[in-house]
Amino acid sequence: QVQLVESGGGLVQAGGSLRLSCAASGRTFGGYTMGWFRQAPGKERDFVATITWSYGNTYYADSVKGRFTISRDKAKNTVYLQMNSLKPEDTAVYYCAARINGRDSSRSDTYNYWGQGTQVTVSS
Repeated sequence: QVQLVESGGGLVQAGGSLRLSCAASGRTFGGYTMGWFRQAPGKERDFVATITWSYGNTYYADSVKGRFTISRDKAKNTVYLQMNSLKPEDTAVYYCAARINGRDSSRSDTYNYWGQGTQVTVSS
């Protein structure tokens, strides 16, 4: 059974930084894509970034490109999202997700496994 557990959310001032972690367990993730998505109140769940587990290929939403960095540590079975230069509009619940490699990795409905989410609040 795949489990994804996020941590690292919190309250930060605009311009600050946070690092989110996603501890993954339950299988080996070779051939998988790991993603971060976010959902603000009253809005749909939006794509943030993805990384392929085996090769580390990354892909970012335009809104976070240059500010956020996704990475993974194979030895720790953990995916990270380093968030810098945070803005109030980054406020959301952030979710970690996993799926087998393939097309349309920015679509949340293509992911099989989800974590419970971690709240990120950026104050102005």
